[in-house]
Amino acid sequence: MTFSLSPGNAGDAPEGRELLASTSSEADYIIMDKAYEGDETRQLVLDLGSTPVVPPKSNRRAPWDFDRALYRKRNEVERLFRRLKGFRRIFARFDKLDTVFTFFIHFALIVEALYSVNRP
Repeated sequence: MTFSLSPGNAGDAPEGRELLASTSSEADYIIMDKAYEGDETRQLVLDLGSTPVVPPKSNRRAPWDFDRALYRKRNEVERLFRRLKGFRRIFARFDKLDTVFTFFIHFALIVEALYSVNRP
């Protein structure tokens, strides 16, 4: 898992493309939200050797097929974000320094990983 911090006024898709380009992912599929369904982002995923799993927006002129069963797994990521927001320091962004905030995100992810091992 990897993440990057970006300014609050930055768009998700350009930041997501930068993150994808900087990683060396060897994933067969990359599951994305509709916010990332643009041609540029999908082409980047294809250039990286992965298959983008993202539904087309409803106003697309030429929609494509996608693996609906695999796309349903995206909710696991959404649930992780919901659990991370349970840490008050993350959702309120109390920390002024990016390094401290990044540390606490790592800490919360470790706590989540340890909890998921013991989850029924």
